[in-house]
Amino acid sequence: MKGLQINKKTYPLEKLLQETGNLALLARQDHLEIMLQEIDEGMGFYLYPAEDNTTMEFFYIIDGEIEYDLNGDKQILGRNDYFTARGLEDSFIFKVKKTLTLLWITNEPLFHQISKEIQQLIDICARVEKKDRYTWNHSRRVQNLSMKIGRKIGMNKSKLHNLFLAAGLHDIGKINIPEEILNKPSKLTDEEFDIIKKHTIDGAEMVRATYYEDISSIIEQHHERVNGSGYPFGLKGDQTKIEAKIIAVADSFDAMTDDRAYRTAFSKEYAINEIKEMAGQLYDPDVVKAFEQVMMEENMLDNEVIE
Repeated sequence: MKGLQINKKTYPLEKLLQETGNLALLARQDHLEIMLQEIDEGMGFYLYPAEDNTTMEFFYIIDGEIEYDLNGDKQILGRNDYFTARGLEDSFIFKVKKTLTLLWITNEPLFHQISKEIQQLIDICARVEKKDRYTWNHSRRVQNLSMKIGRKIGMNKSKLHNLFLAAGLHDIGKINIPEEILNKPSKLTDEEFDIIKKHTIDGAEMVRATYYEDISSIIEQHHERVNGSGYPFGLKGDQTKIEAKIIAVADSFDAMTDDRAYRTAFSKEYAINEIKEMAGQLYDPDVVKAFEQVMMEENMLDNEVIE
């Protein structure tokens, strides 16, 4: 019948396979998009303030559960619950407690902002983590922690978006590192460490060749340190982007608290204390302060006053 379209079994117009789940575009008309999103258990689901106050987003939970914290009060939303976002003043995070299926309707075109190029880069990152059996899901964890720190600092929507992408792709350059070096159980030689250090520049070059070239410098700088002792360029202080400084802290914390070929994991308490002690030397003090606050909220740190 004219004017009627029937799609059985949810055949989408287009579908993206994401690191955190799947996103399918079901329908588009003028400025309206209707999408079906699946997000894996344990992931964060973020809402950002829109650039335009007329933008509205509507979310209907088909299946799964999400948890949110509103003024210290944790609540759960589940099947058949729904929520809207319009005129949001700050970013907001939900934690996926059970694998989530959402119907997402918005009057702001969003689907094609999620570039196929980024999906291809994410696929490369997945191959990196398969090469290095000790860092499975490392990028995802760094991404989640980086976003929490970025929100705590009060970063705007644009910077949070860049942080999200760069944190997920920060180790993409390791695709060029031989597996025998990535998984070596003994100390690396100077030559092998030089090969490891190239992953920042290689990763930046891979991203610089895409539409998302503006995050390439973040990836390039995520091993720089505020006292100039990092690599690849030995940048100091404000020469390094704030997004890279955030990833540096999140990356170090996850690396210390995860098993590696050459050692077993340190405790979370040890890692937190190490990062705190290196504030102002290796890590940006404001980033470390925000990291401490996140750790307190995650019940990984005593609820002490942070100077």
